[in-house]
Amino acid sequence: MAVRNVAAPPTPWSKNLAEPQIHDTAFVHSFSNIIGDVHIGSNVMIAPGTSIRADEGTPFYIGQGSNIQDGVVIHGLEQGRVTGDDDKSYSVWVGKNTSLTHMSLIHGPAYVGDNCFIGFRSTVFNARVGNGCIVMMHVLIKDVEIPPGKYVPSGAIITNQKQADRLPDVQDSDIQFATHVIGINDALRTGYRCAENIACLAPIRNEQTKNPNMTQTKYSTHAGTQLSSTLADSIRNLLAQGYSVGAEHADARRFR
Repeated sequence: MAVRNVAAPPTPWSKNLAEPQIHDTAFVHSFSNIIGDVHIGSNVMIAPGTSIRADEGTPFYIGQGSNIQDGVVIHGLEQGRVTGDDDKSYSVWVGKNTSLTHMSLIHGPAYVGDNCFIGFRSTVFNARVGNGCIVMMHVLIKDVEIPPGKYVPSGAIITNQKQADRLPDVQDSDIQFATHVIGINDALRTGYRCAENIACLAPIRNEQTKNPNMTQTKYSTHAGTQLSSTLADSIRNLLAQGYSVGAEHADARRFR
């Protein structure tokens, strides 16, 4: 795993030249940048295009089992700290089993607790997000503390504590959604690590050689959700041309 991680540069406020500490079980894509005093825990997945830069605000902590997806930026101000779960001071703390999804920005001083979901292009700055919160897409959270277990709908701008305190609680479906994302990214972490290991890939390639049809995916539909014959024919034609077809369920509450 060729990972770009470098020591923090010497600055007027810090000359400790701290380097990232990355757990052996984490996967960090080579197209990501990790700079300075950054702790990355076990089973963390860091996708391509991320920038985790502890050169101004420092240190950063990313807890075990979390995933940092494509294009995420983590940075911090020189001034301002949060208290992590270990009672130490951090510029940015990200807890366990938390998803920072595509293009989100966590700018310290900032705290994101365990089992949280931060949606696409959402921003957390000078704020605390409690354990188990679900923050959807294009949200701004600034200068507030989001209580644990709250749901922040897409597009919300939460910049005063009264707004934060009035947020609704997460529902079981939200928790299932966030848990599913964690599971997907852990599978990706395992897969990427396997792809770098010849000993891991060899049995898979051997099995494919013995059974060339094993890579074909079998699809089934639930009762009451069968595709029309016209739509099924259209999908078959697309597949025959080499396209991939995906499906996603969206409910009105989550995707307005």
